[in-house]
Amino acid sequence: MLKKYTYKAALVLLVLVSSACDSWLDLKPENGIVGDEFWKTKEQVNSAVVGIYSSMLDQDLAEKLFLWGELRADMLSANTGIRFGELEVMNGNIVDTNPLSNWRPFYRTINQCNTVIERAPGGLAEDKTFTQEQLNTYLGEAYAIRALMYFYLARSFGDVPLKLTATISDDQAVAMAKTSQAKVLDQVANDLLKAEELAIISYGNSAFNKGRITKYSVNAIQADVYLWKEKYDSALIATDKIINSGQFGLVQGVNNPQWFQQLFVQGNSSEIIFSLQFNPQRTNPFFPMFSTVTGRRFVAATRVLEQVFPPDPVDVLNADIRANASVRVSTGAVWKYLGLTEEESRTQDQSYAHWIFYRYADVLLMKAEALVAQNSGKGPEALELIYRVRRRANALPGTDNPNINPNSMNDMINFILEERAREFAFEGKRWYDVLRNARRSNYSRQDLLNQLAINSAPADRQQSILNKYKDQNSHYWPIYQYELTTNKSLEQNPFYKGR
Repeated sequence: MLKKYTYKAALVLLVLVSSACDSWLDLKPENGIVGDEFWKTKEQVNSAVVGIYSSMLDQDLAEKLFLWGELRADMLSANTGIRFGELEVMNGNIVDTNPLSNWRPFYRTINQCNTVIERAPGGLAEDKTFTQEQLNTYLGEAYAIRALMYFYLARSFGDVPLKLTATISDDQAVAMAKTSQAKVLDQVANDLLKAEELAIISYGNSAFNKGRITKYSVNAIQADVYLWKEKYDSALIATDKIINSGQFGLVQGVNNPQWFQQLFVQGNSSEIIFSLQFNPQRTNPFFPMFSTVTGRRFVAATRVLEQVFPPDPVDVLNADIRANASVRVSTGAVWKYLGLTEEESRTQDQSYAHWIFYRYADVLLMKAEALVAQNSGKGPEALELIYRVRRRANALPGTDNPNINPNSMNDMINFILEERAREFAFEGKRWYDVLRNARRSNYSRQDLLNQLAINSAPADRQQSILNKYKDQNSHYWPIYQYELTTNKSLEQNPFYKGR
C-alpha cells in the first residue's frame, strides 16, 4: 500500500512540477498544490526527490547532455536524418532561434531541486518518523543535482541566471539577469561541499548507489568542477577520495568477452560512479539518433576510425577493444547506444542504455590532468594513470608516444585528450574536455580548439569557424530568443548580439 501511495505521489508531483505556464523560465506549476498538499511525510519528500531524477530522464534534457558535448566537437558526422538545427551547429552557424540553445529542461530540474531544499525540512515537524539523517540524504541529493545542472549551464552558456529559490506561484516568477560564469561555478562548488557533507556513502543497493547521489558521485562532480576552476589541489583531493575508497575499479577489458555488456548494457558495474538510469518504461533518446530504423541522424566521423582508433598495421585481429564498442567499421554506426552485445543490436524498445555521467576511468584521467596542470613534476605519476586505462583497453602502440616527455605539460595534455577521446567516445564529454584545456591559463592552448575545427568543419566553413573561435564568447551558446522575449532582464551573450 505504501509503495502504491509513493508511486502516485511521485507521479502527481512530477506532473505538477513539469507542467508550466508561459512565464519566465517555465518553472511554475499550474497552481500551488505542491506547497499545500506535499511535504507532510517522509514518503512525500522521497517522492519529490525521485521526481528530480525523473525530470532528468526528460528526452529534451537527455538529448542535450549528448548534443551539447558532441555537436561542436570532432567525433560525429551528419547523416541523412539530421535535424536542421543540428546541421547548422556542425556547420558553425549557431543562432539564437535554434532550439538546441533552449535551457528550460535544465532549469525545470533546478527548480525541483530548489523546491526540495526549501520544503523538505518542513516534513520533520509533520512526520515524527522522519529523521534528520533521512532529510540530510534527500537534501544532499538536491544540492548535488542542482550543482550538476548549473555546471552544465555554465560550461555551455558562460553567464546564466542563478536562481536558488523555488518558483511555485506567479508572484515568485521574478525575471532575473545573468550571473557571471565564475560566480555560478563558485555556487556550484559551494553546493557540492554541502552535498558532500549531507550525502550518504551507500544505500545498500547497487542500482541506487549508481543512479542516486552518494558522497562518491559528489566527489566526481567536484573533481570536474575544480578542473574547470583551475584548482588542481582540490581536484586531486576529490579524485583521491574515490580512488582510496576501494569501492570502484575498471571493468576488466582484455580477455573478458562480457566487458561491453558489463559496462554499457547491464549498467551498474563497479566502474560506474553516477549514471542516469533509463529503463524499459523510460527509454533514452539515443537509439533514434543512431539507428537506421528511425532515420539515423549521426554516424562516427571518419577520423574516429582513422586517427582515434587506427587499425594495427601488422595484425588486423589486434585492436583496441573500445573501437568495436564505439563504432562499426562498415557503417560508422555509434555502437555504445545501439549494441545489446558487441555484435547484437538493440531494438527501439531496448533503448535503455544508461547515460553515464562519471565512471572510474574518468576519475583516473581527471587525476592525471590535475597532476599535469599543477606543473609540479608529477608527470610520471600521471602517465601511469593514463596507462592503467590504456592497458585495460588493449590500446595500440600506434596511439602511443613512447618518447613523450612526462614533464612537458603540452605533450601530456595532448596525450590525455587523445586518451579521453578514445575512452569516452560519444559520451558527451569531448567538447567540454577540449574547451576546459584550451581555456586554461587565459587560453594558453587556443590551438586545441583550432584543431577541433580543422578536424571537423566542412572545408568551406573551416576558416569562418576558426575566425569565430578567436572570440572567446563564441565558445558558448546564445541565449534562446524566447528567453530574451519573456525575460527582459536578460541580455544576449556578447558574441551573438546583432547577429
